[in-house]
Amino acid sequence: MDLRHTVVDALSQNKKAALVFGGAGVAILGLGLGYKYLRKPEKAVRVGVVSQLLIHPLKSGKAVSVALAECQEIGLKFGELQDRHWLVVTEDGHMVTGRQEPRLVLVSLTCERGHVCLNGPSMEELRFPVTQNDNAIINCRVFGADIQGRDCGDEASGWLTRYLEAEKTHRLVHFEHQMRGRRPTESDTQFLQFEVAYPDVAPVMLLSESSVKDLSSKLEKGVTVERFRPNIVVSDCEAFEEDSWEEIQIGSVRLQRVMSCGRCVFTTVDPETGIISRKEPLETLKSYRLCDPSEKHIYKSSPLFGQLHTVKKTGILQVGDVVYKITR
Repeated sequence: MDLRHTVVDALSQNKKAALVFGGAGVAILGLGLGYKYLRKPEKAVRVGVVSQLLIHPLKSGKAVSVALAECQEIGLKFGELQDRHWLVVTEDGHMVTGRQEPRLVLVSLTCERGHVCLNGPSMEELRFPVTQNDNAIINCRVFGADIQGRDCGDEASGWLTRYLEAEKTHRLVHFEHQMRGRRPTESDTQFLQFEVAYPDVAPVMLLSESSVKDLSSKLEKGVTVERFRPNIVVSDCEAFEEDSWEEIQIGSVRLQRVMSCGRCVFTTVDPETGIISRKEPLETLKSYRLCDPSEKHIYKSSPLFGQLHTVKKTGILQVGDVVYKITR
């Protein structure tokens, strides 16, 4: 006797069993229909094109423009260059950025054949090995959080101290892959969990060309994308359209929005001169880019410009890639 006849025979002999089987059948049918109608299919809508990829190896240093980059969970990488993986610190390990030393924006850190190359105005190039396993590991403080960094040696320290004309010794540290990343505070990340090296908040910052043009149209002297230090620059979209991209796909890479980028006095440092004005474009941004009152506990009085993302799926990014907004 097959299964169908067995079930029919059992049901005909036992009404209670019939009720059980009937209820189970309805439940299964209900679950199936619920899954079918509640599950929303994923849609990809074209919203722009990647026009620039920028890696900032040294926090607050010059950007390196690349045509292709590996997007890792901890940020963008090209060869031995990784975004915000080198950091200037005081001798007691506290970070030093362009907020305190504006001329850091003129320092170029690149890598060539296993060596770091440091360059700056009126300075001779300094080269030293990327890997220096015998050097001390320093405990650093970045926005009140602890994170390690491998000391890059006395020559790099002397170079930076002379360049910055600092009264106190400055040192350069390097975040290595085996080190534990920094977890931003819950209030900063709206409870999303991820790790970073030395970025302010998230692994990837995205900004559109149109948003920069919109801001420049309100200023006496226009500004460039480089002033805002994004990793991914998007063209072919409307100004501030990136604010609505909660999840995006670029090539094989999937990014999830964490929060808007709250801007500070660092935006008033001219990337071409290293001079800080402490006024523009920050004042103009504050005139029309403040957060909704309901989000003041997150952004306070900082104007919003650009979007911070975490990496849901790693892969390769290229200039010219189409950017898709993911909806469900």
